[in-house]
Amino acid sequence: MEFPQNKYNETHLSREELESLLREREVDAVAINKVLDAYEMAESVHEFQKRLDGTPYFWHPSRVAKIMLIEINQTDTNILCAALLHDALEDSHVLTPEILDLNFGSYTSYLVQKLTKDIKAEGAMKDWVEKEYIEKLLAASEDARMLKLADRLDTYRCLEFNVKKNPIKYIMETQEHYFPLAHGSNNPRMIYLIKELQKEQNKFLG
Repeated sequence: MEFPQNKYNETHLSREELESLLREREVDAVAINKVLDAYEMAESVHEFQKRLDGTPYFWHPSRVAKIMLIEINQTDTNILCAALLHDALEDSHVLTPEILDLNFGSYTSYLVQKLTKDIKAEGAMKDWVEKEYIEKLLAASEDARMLKLADRLDTYRCLEFNVKKNPIKYIMETQEHYFPLAHGSNNPRMIYLIKELQKEQNKFLG
């Protein structure tokens, strides 16, 4: 008897699965514990948040980490910590870059800062914030740009489940502003993410 699979938006990377995947890839114990600490911090920050589809918000960053780890074989623990924490500064009133630096190192803190945007901006200010954010990402390390594309990819895969009020606008914004993050890159990981984004948007647009 076959059991129905969960819809993509109802999946997430569990702590146990994350630990097992890291051990399979022979990541050392100290580094594994650091990633698990990031997992727990992100889970705590997003504890009471829901996405528009009603699923726990934390499932999103956990899947971004899963994309990085499984789909593009990224085992750098600083980057995996940042994948888990990429929205944490936006959504916490107490978390600071200094706290991230102290707990996870300067590069993880740098990556999370580059991925952080003022989500409270409205009207004309929102457009200005978006422009500044894109410019910040374009000037950031390739790791930061790769994380942003993985972030967008996970949301693309959830568009059919109404996680965005205007999915077509989200796709158009991604094409215009975020695809250029991979411009000129020969990195196979970056190329994979762009191809997956294109595949998902073609699937959605029909």
